[in-house]
Amino acid sequence: MKGNLPLLVLLFATSVGAQTQRPRARDIGIIVGSIPTGPLNAITDVAGVRVGHTTIARGDSINTGITAILPHGGNPFREKVPAAIVVGNGFGKLAGSTQVNELGELESPIVLTCTLCVPRAADAVLTWLLALPGNDDVRSANPVVGETNDGFLNNIRARPITEADVLNAIRGATDGPVAEGAIGAGRGTVAFGWKGGIGTSSRKLTAQFGGWTVGVLVQTNFGGDLRIQGVPIEIKVGAQHAAPLPQNGDGSIIMVVATDAPLDHLRLVRLANRALAGLARTGSSMSNGSGDYVIAFSTARPPPSRFDRPTATFDVVTNDGMSPLFQAIADATEEAIYNSLLRAETVRGYRGVVPALPVDSTVMILKRHGAIPR
Repeated sequence: MKGNLPLLVLLFATSVGAQTQRPRARDIGIIVGSIPTGPLNAITDVAGVRVGHTTIARGDSINTGITAILPHGGNPFREKVPAAIVVGNGFGKLAGSTQVNELGELESPIVLTCTLCVPRAADAVLTWLLALPGNDDVRSANPVVGETNDGFLNNIRARPITEADVLNAIRGATDGPVAEGAIGAGRGTVAFGWKGGIGTSSRKLTAQFGGWTVGVLVQTNFGGDLRIQGVPIEIKVGAQHAAPLPQNGDGSIIMVVATDAPLDHLRLVRLANRALAGLARTGSSMSNGSGDYVIAFSTARPPPSRFDRPTATFDVVTNDGMSPLFQAIADATEEAIYNSLLRAETVRGYRGVVPALPVDSTVMILKRHGAIPR
């Protein structure tokens, strides 16, 4: 039946209700850390941040998509935000990373997609940026596009995304609840042999520690030995662990970190490194064949007029003040990864079926180890 069914493109830019309501981590008693979440427990708890998805499904051969994260609702080229990119293991293709780290700024949406779709996605981001009012004279722009390889569930060589798919995700991005699981860029991904996908979480510091919010969104497609709250999650489906994939930890994850704390490039590098701590807690060793990247930005920035001056300064969090943010982002990253697994549904794809993580069995294991209330 591959390739014989009509194209079905599912757009979930604003709708969370379109998903089957598998639980999030907190729905089954998984509480990561002691810092409270924001009201949505999502990256969009950072004021101004927007997320949009385009999910592409075609029969049993195409399972891929686009997820777009915008730092604010304005013109990102004219209203650049402080940013940094950290590499845990660099087996991946992250377009735009060198300029972000050279200048310490983000001037485009962050777009996530599949490995062989990066060039088309980057070109579509340029289409969007160059068409924005006020950008008529722009001759250089730096689109940031990250990827994971969804080639088990997706016929990745078909490179099925179009410019319209990318533009739909960007233009449909909203600041409300974020759809998770097998959606957008997470449609065809696999994590720990189970169905991976998009997950998100946030933390809100108390006034004593600055009152800032941090949020993270992940695209999970990596391996290792899954642990939740430190408990090994070993579940067999029939005669095998999960999907018939190598259990060597290979794969990739993109972690997008947002905060309203006033941070410069150096402090964003330090913050991004703590997202890797959250990743490690879930059982990843960032193996040789894995692309593990953190893209971090702050929505706090100097007033736009200051970019026209020869100097630009603004207050930033002190080094001593960073520790609560470090804890917050490690916890939020860990929880976002759990959400990506728990919210994802079973998907039949190009080379087989990848089952969703069984919720009932996971709950039973966690209760047996005292990791969640009985």
